[in-house]
Amino acid sequence: MKVFVDEEKCCGAGSCVLAAPDVFDQRDEDGVVVLLDPEPAEHLHTAVREAADVCPAAAITLGERA
Repeated sequence: MKVFVDEEKCCGAGSCVLAAPDVFDQRDEDGVVVLLDPEPAEHLHTAVREAADVCPAAAITLGERA
């Protein structure tokens, strides 16, 4: 799994951090998403999919590893 974030779309809700704190964080100054791990381990995939699903701004997209 490959994770992509669009910082321009991010509204700083923080749902991604709650769903997958090992993969996402937020910038202190404005709450915009920070991608900690663009290719998370398999045991984190369910949490990352949930984070993408609950993102109110649809700022997280998922793909496959090349």
